[in-house]
Amino acid sequence: MIWPKGILAFVEAARELRKQGVAARFALVGEPDPGNPESISLHQLKEWDREGAVECWGARTDMPAVYQGAHVVCLPSYYGEGVPRALIEAAASARAIVATDIPGCREIVQDTVNGFLVSPNDSQGLTEALGMLLNDPLLRKRMGSASRAIFEAGFEEEQVIGDTVAVYDRLLTKTFDELS
Repeated sequence: MIWPKGILAFVEAARELRKQGVAARFALVGEPDPGNPESISLHQLKEWDREGAVECWGARTDMPAVYQGAHVVCLPSYYGEGVPRALIEAAASARAIVATDIPGCREIVQDTVNGFLVSPNDSQGLTEALGMLLNDPLLRKRMGSASRAIFEAGFEEEQVIGDTVAVYDRLLTKTFDELS
């Protein structure tokens, strides 16, 4: 749990949706990273949990079950991390997704197709996107099916590994050709 993952915007959106009477559970899955200066303290996570805005579940080893129990997966990260594994897993699990409109997240989430993209640190945009999905089961189902199709079209593990190896092969061939 680090601040650049957009956790504060998620907590603020959860607070607002609760005020609006949206009956949903908002869970944070993960644990603090004590060696990282951007880490959210365990104290802060426990405070949010006590407040009731979000549930802090800590680290989990049963992520397939977590995704299956979720209606929506949200990653409001503004952290430049490439294509987030959490979003690949959410798409594989046929879940509607809300993420930030940044490189990496855009590779998985097609705005209004399988989820919504919002600006980084935009708790209001996050509130609106989550609210639309939480209040519309048919939209969630349609977007979840689209997520699964996107996963199958380009993000299955074997395909990603093959694509990565092909990039290295091209780079090595180019490098060896330049050295010759």
